[in-house]
Amino acid sequence: MDHYLTKSLIYPIFVILYTYGEGVTRTNWTWNCMAKKIALIRGDGTGPELVEAMLTVLRATGTDSEFVQCDAGLEWWEKHGGPTLVPEETWHMLDQADACFKGPTTTPWTPGSPRSVAVSIRQRYNLYANVRPVHTFKGHVSPLGEVDFVCVREATEGMYGGLEHRLSNDVAIGIRKITRSASEKVSEFSFQEAERRNWTAVLAINKGNILKETDGLFMEAVHSVAKKHPKVELKEAFVDNFAQQLIKNPQLFNQHVILSTNLFMDILSEEASALIGSIGAVYSANFGDKYAMFEPAHGSSPKYKRQDKVDPTATILSGAWMLDYIGEKERSQAVFRATTEVIEEGKVTTYDLGGAAKTSEMAVEIARRVKKAL
Repeated sequence: MDHYLTKSLIYPIFVILYTYGEGVTRTNWTWNCMAKKIALIRGDGTGPELVEAMLTVLRATGTDSEFVQCDAGLEWWEKHGGPTLVPEETWHMLDQADACFKGPTTTPWTPGSPRSVAVSIRQRYNLYANVRPVHTFKGHVSPLGEVDFVCVREATEGMYGGLEHRLSNDVAIGIRKITRSASEKVSEFSFQEAERRNWTAVLAINKGNILKETDGLFMEAVHSVAKKHPKVELKEAFVDNFAQQLIKNPQLFNQHVILSTNLFMDILSEEASALIGSIGAVYSANFGDKYAMFEPAHGSSPKYKRQDKVDPTATILSGAWMLDYIGEKERSQAVFRATTEVIEEGKVTTYDLGGAAKTSEMAVEIARRVKKAL
């Protein structure tokens, strides 16, 4: 197990303070001093080195969290086999953890192979909102200009539900399951996210003129939730037109929360990542009512494994977001500020950001600034 700060170290100290010290209440001791437990999946390909870069930065914050390493992914499955990429021991740890951090994992694509680690976790814990902020870093403005919006994706159903069947050698079908409950949950999250950011618009992407029942139901749910949030405007666009406008006029969507179903938003958010350089800069989180998983939006890039060259931005900022989720807000903000400074200065960045630094070197520089700030 990969422990940074364990409960065994901090509990005896605070038991003594609680028993003999003055001014220490039971409430303060419980809220401020109990370490949060994070289930840590290092992943496949470049995943382990990216997660190590993230841990380098989070350790510099002095986080109270306990990171417990868990197995999952293609490399584990190739050694052990079975019907899932997530072993039972990992599910047990995920059940006990306060949150999960997942490094990039590889998913086998052959028929009959297990579903992805991310999809498995999202469905088990009903993490219905996959959230990917897309924001331009200063000094790295693309030819299409600066952008600032958030992509929200329903993450538990749609074409990712695993409802596929081979009817014959020549015919296969996939079922696009859309439910009112999941659509309402992700819509409510989207409107609340717009309100939290003081933005005034949610843009719902669909293909209701063709997918009349499934996207029809999705949009019914969106409209019903919109009525509860009169200060936030609901806009709509068909997915094909939005995909064009995202490249032609991306500033139209600044200060918008962009909402869609699972497959549509998976594709569109990856397209959007090109507006800020690459998917390597897009951090993400998956939220349910009582649990969350944090992960970079990109894949495992196995061809770059152990080369210490890929961009750690998305992984580090996903870790920063996780700190915010577990209540370590000052530490989270310090990581966001330090990462932004390093990228905008451009002196210690990886090749995709115009620099020549290694993954580990960029992480160490961010960690140095975090430690100095705190």
